[in-house]
Amino acid sequence: MRASCYLRPDGGLGVRNCVVVLPAVLCANEIARRIAGAVVGAVALPHAGGCTCGEDVARTERVMAALGSHPNVAGALVLGLGCENCDSEKVAQEIARRCPWKPLERMVIQEVGVSRVIREGTALVEKMVRKASECERSEVDLAGLTLALECGGSDATSGLAANPALGVAVDRLIDAGGSAMFSETTEAIGAAHLLARRAANDQVADRIVATIQRAQERMVPLLQPGEHFLTSGNMQGGLTTLEEKSLGCICKTGSSRITEVVQYGQKPQEKGLILVDGTGFDVPSMTGMVAAGAQIVAFTTGKGSPVGYPIAPVIKITGNPHTYERLGEIIDVNAATITQGISDIDVVGEQILQEVLAASSGKQTKAEAFGFSDFSISTVAGAYAGV
Repeated sequence: MRASCYLRPDGGLGVRNCVVVLPAVLCANEIARRIAGAVVGAVALPHAGGCTCGEDVARTERVMAALGSHPNVAGALVLGLGCENCDSEKVAQEIARRCPWKPLERMVIQEVGVSRVIREGTALVEKMVRKASECERSEVDLAGLTLALECGGSDATSGLAANPALGVAVDRLIDAGGSAMFSETTEAIGAAHLLARRAANDQVADRIVATIQRAQERMVPLLQPGEHFLTSGNMQGGLTTLEEKSLGCICKTGSSRITEVVQYGQKPQEKGLILVDGTGFDVPSMTGMVAAGAQIVAFTTGKGSPVGYPIAPVIKITGNPHTYERLGEIIDVNAATITQGISDIDVVGEQILQEVLAASSGKQTKAEAFGFSDFSISTVAGAYAGV
């Protein structure tokens, strides 16, 4: 199996070729949007951080540097305000260290002025986009491709159809030399023992159990009396317990060995199936995996979710025939044929894998066609506030 991707000078594979504007703090978001919005081929990554606690600032710096150096990104403008805790210079230096070949600029609003930043920042980004347009795709094997696994708006069909089918695709991708990442640590509560059995070694098994246990210990105190681990949509969709939801959630990881456990936004050292310790909220969960190196996202949804991502294509999959009937315009793979008895898990799994290869080679996903571009960074304080 092969795909047509952008082969970067450092050996990384890009499935998209965008230029990003990275605000270091919430207060620079609007100017980042102005600059990116003026240039076709550029995207802004606005977020709510930059001036929070030390641990959150370190996470923001790590994630922004990882996204700026991501293989889907052909150039980056780091935009600081000037008085924030997040160090825009540090972020830019880390991007330069990782990708010395990549066009990179840094501007600070308080040092330059708003109008000048917008005017000169737009010119810099336009130049980067022109440079990016010179990049060409080439056919490559799948050794450098990593698929992020996400689910949102889960219902009973997620665990019965969409997630198992995605698991088949994951196993086949890994067998072909690729890798996959799963996160949503809080949505593995009750299933840690099953994941630990699939660990590549005892050390990884211990980390799986400890990571999920820590998520549970942090999350439980945040619940108010009468609150549940499940959302109202989960329950309306037929899920009754957290364990039931978790068992369905982990089906999307297939049956491959879990080779490593990493922190949110941390690049793994191993290949294969990776657990990224992260939030159960869909959009910041995707950020944790993309920052860790995933170039493309497979997103299963029972009730339906329109979210996309700024720098990575998101393939939407549903196992719910009613959702496909109502929201088919945002669904890339119809796994409802499984629940309807028309098709089986293996067949739909192969359809998902082929969609991954097509999107990696440039096919536009439904979310991209709509222009959906959702972005958020999980904060340490809020990472365990919900599932």
